[in-house]
Amino acid sequence: MTHRARAGAPAALVERLPDAGTLATLLDGADYLADEGLATAMFLSLRLPQPLLLEGEAGVGKTEAARAMADALGTPLIRLQCYEGMDSSEALYEWNYPRQLLRVRLAEAGGAELAEEDLFAEDYLLRRPVLEAIEYPGPLPAVLLVDELDRADHDFEAFLLEVLAEAAVTVPELGTIRAAVPPAVVLTSNRTRDLHDALKRRCLYHWIDYPSPEREVEIVRRRVPGSSRELAGDVVAALGRLRAADVQKPPGIAEGIDWVAALELLGAERLDEEAAQRTLGTVLKYREDQEAARAAGLGRLVGGTA
Repeated sequence: MTHRARAGAPAALVERLPDAGTLATLLDGADYLADEGLATAMFLSLRLPQPLLLEGEAGVGKTEAARAMADALGTPLIRLQCYEGMDSSEALYEWNYPRQLLRVRLAEAGGAELAEEDLFAEDYLLRRPVLEAIEYPGPLPAVLLVDELDRADHDFEAFLLEVLAEAAVTVPELGTIRAAVPPAVVLTSNRTRDLHDALKRRCLYHWIDYPSPEREVEIVRRRVPGSSRELAGDVVAALGRLRAADVQKPPGIAEGIDWVAALELLGAERLDEEAAQRTLGTVLKYREDQEAARAAGLGRLVGGTA
C-alpha cells in the first residue's frame, strides 16, 4: 500500500472543532452521550485526520457514534453496510446497464449512431457509498460509515483501505475522481473475525464498552422523553442481569430503549414480573433466550434497580 503524506484537516473543520470538549458538547446536542475517551478518539480522528475503528459488543452504540459525528458536523452520514462476499462495485460504483441498454435500443430504433462515450457518461453512473463520500464537496467532510467490516472478507478489507488512503476513485471511462474534502471515516467491527494489522495501523482505535448504569439510564431517558428515572433504572438493572447471563444475544442499549418505550406505552410505572412477561420480546429476540429467562424466573430478572 502506498503511504502518502498526511494532509491537514480542512480549515472549516478546525474552526468548528477547536478542541475535544467542543465535539463532546456537539455530540451531547445530538443526544449522544460520549465519555471522555470516545469523544477524544473522535476528535483526533477528525482533526489528524485518520480513520476511526470502533469495536465493541453489538448494541453498544458504534453505529450511533458515526451518526452523531455527522450530526455534530452538520454533514451527511453515508453508510456502507458490509457483508460476506461483497465486492468493490458495491462500495464504489456500477454502470446502469438497464438504462444503457435502453439507450442502445432507442438508438437502433431511430437509426442513430451511438459512440461508446455516449453510454459511459456520468448520467449512467450509479454512485455507491465510497464514491458518494469522496465526491461530497465540503467544506466540512461527509462521514463515511463502514459498518461491520468484519463481515466482509480480507480482500475487500485490503481494497477498501487502499481506496480510503488515496481518497480517490478511478473510473476507467471517466478518469480519476479525487476528494476535494476527504471524508471522515468510521469503521465498526463486532469482532466476528480479526481485522488485518495493516488496517489497524492506519486507524485510530477505540473499544466501546457498555456504559455505566447511571449513564445508560440517562441515555435511555433521552431517547424515551418523559420516561421516569425509576422505570429506566429498573430496565437498566435487568439489562445488566441479562448481559451477565448465558444468552445468545446479550441486549444492547437499543433494546433497553425499546423496552422502556414499550413499558411506557403500556402504562407501566415500574418493571415487575408481569410487565417483564408481557414485554420480553422487546429485549430478547431468540426463543431460547426467552425460555431461559423464564426458566430462571422473571422475578430474579426484575429484582432490583440500577
